[in-house]
Amino acid sequence: MSKIAVVYWSGTGNTEQMAQQVAAGAKGGGGDVTSFQAAEFSADLMDQYDAVAFGCPSMGAEELEEDEFAPMFEQCEKKLKGKKIGLFGSYGWGDGEWMRCWEDRCIDDEAVIAHECVICNEAPDDEAQQACKDLGKSLI
Repeated sequence: MSKIAVVYWSGTGNTEQMAQQVAAGAKGGGGDVTSFQAAEFSADLMDQYDAVAFGCPSMGAEELEEDEFAPMFEQCEKKLKGKKIGLFGSYGWGDGEWMRCWEDRCIDDEAVIAHECVICNEAPDDEAQQACKDLGKSLI
């Protein structure tokens, strides 16, 4: 059974809703899933999981949340080589540049991107929720 971590930061609850759907998809696919808010996760936990889904909304000028999520993720980056991951998050403005930049960073870190990144404008609609479930299943 694959051990999956779903790690997220959410300010309005939109990315948290997405995280719940990612976790549901992974569980539905037979994964052993643990969800963490960004402040609860660290690079020290990376080796305990076969795959990790990271979720963060776009903040400021299309960037990762800088107080909790970005510092945690930067520490995890050194453990991404060969690790199966998925990325997701919501946004309220812009065109998704933060996600494209984030994915490029992960590719540069030699992570294995398991599924197309999932983004949604504001609260996840039915299509975004299904995409999140599919992302979760892809991590198995």
